[in-house]
Amino acid sequence: MKYMLLMQFSAENAGFPDLSTWTPEEIRAHIAFMGETNTMLKDAGEFVDAQGLAGVDTARIVRAGSGGAPVVTEGPFPETKEFLAGFWVVDCETPARADEIAAHISAAPGPGGKPLNMAIEARQIMAGPPEEF
Repeated sequence: MKYMLLMQFSAENAGFPDLSTWTPEEIRAHIAFMGETNTMLKDAGEFVDAQGLAGVDTARIVRAGSGGAPVVTEGPFPETKEFLAGFWVVDCETPARADEIAAHISAAPGPGGKPLNMAIEARQIMAGPPEEF
């Protein structure tokens, strides 16, 4: 089964400073952890994809307008307290294993090397309908 693991970030709720205040060493340790996690998942045959996302200042909301033309607005809105920082797609045997991977990712190091304990949303990726449809 495939699962998408969504890294939700909220500086206000998590109690740690914005990434722009981290030292270069803390950022390197965090990125190294993510690379090691990806290697672990590849070695286990569970890795499908992983990506970090650009800051929310680059985000926009797109809807279909007249004739299907894109109507683009800024987003998420300034009052948004949480945002999606990155994601993994993993292919593992059970929901419990997806939860284990999510918990591992949640413990990524932050300032001072302390685990961030970020919220990681784990969602099964739906398969298509049976072939008879």
